[in-house]
Amino acid sequence: QVQLVESGGGLVQPGGSLRLSCAASGSSFVINRMGWYRQAPGKQRELVATITLGRAPTYADSVRGRFTISRDNAKNTVSLQMNSLKPEDTAVYYCNAAVVTTSRIYWGQGTQVTVSS
Repeated sequence: QVQLVESGGGLVQPGGSLRLSCAASGSSFVINRMGWYRQAPGKQRELVATITLGRAPTYADSVRGRFTISRDNAKNTVSLQMNSLKPEDTAVYYCNAAVVTTSRIYWGQGTQVTVSS
């Protein structure tokens, strides 16, 4: 069983920056992909960015050029640097991890990001 613990959410003004972090623990297998999703009130959960071992990161069109995802494979952590934040980035952000060997996907508890003046 993989546990994901997120940190770094909060309130920021438009144009500001935040950094989200997620630490994974408890996995006996390689975590092949880690990433971030978000869910705004009344909307479906959507992909923000993912990073897979041996591949380039992928981003949603709405965040490309403003957000950067990075991963520390040795520590099983993933971070999301969010710059030039907009009110429409307001959402609960969820960390996600995928283990191919067991075909399991795991979710963190979510962290609130609010962009408002």
